[in-house]
Amino acid sequence: MASYVVMEPAPAAGGDGNRERAVLVRDGFHLLAFLVPAVWLLWHRLWIEALVVVAVSMALSGLGSVAGLGNAAPFLSLLVSLYVGLEGAARRLAALRRRGWREWGVVEADNAADAEIRYLSEAVSDADDADEPASVRPSAGSLPPPAAPRRESGPALGLFAYPGKS
Repeated sequence: MASYVVMEPAPAAGGDGNRERAVLVRDGFHLLAFLVPAVWLLWHRLWIEALVVVAVSMALSGLGSVAGLGNAAPFLSLLVSLYVGLEGAARRLAALRRRGWREWGVVEADNAADAEIRYLSEAVSDADDADEPASVRPSAGSLPPPAAPRRESGPALGLFAYPGKS
């Protein structure tokens, strides 16, 4: 099963309209991002990342021809493609966060359609639970007394300070 990170747009005045606009991003390796990294990044509207990938690929190719590395330049470009294949989903999530989207959670499913169904069913049940008022509330007398402040014993050697020893 694959893990899908659910991103919701910033809350609007309407309320429940965010569920329908949510984006599910599969976590893991993306083969298409590995094969054609710049096109995959442009498809997901990651403009700056696509420009960086094209610039780095061109620089590696130029460096390979100028330095006389010959066969090493394609392998260096392959590393760029591998990076985009592995980290493309993380770049997409970071771009959504920069645009004000918030992470709802993670859903595990076999495919995107099942993940969307699981997300919608959990989101509806969470909304129903939030609407119910809490029936039992602790009284002020049932809370434990606050703990006494801890005294520092001075500097310690190592990671932990042992009370009463200096």
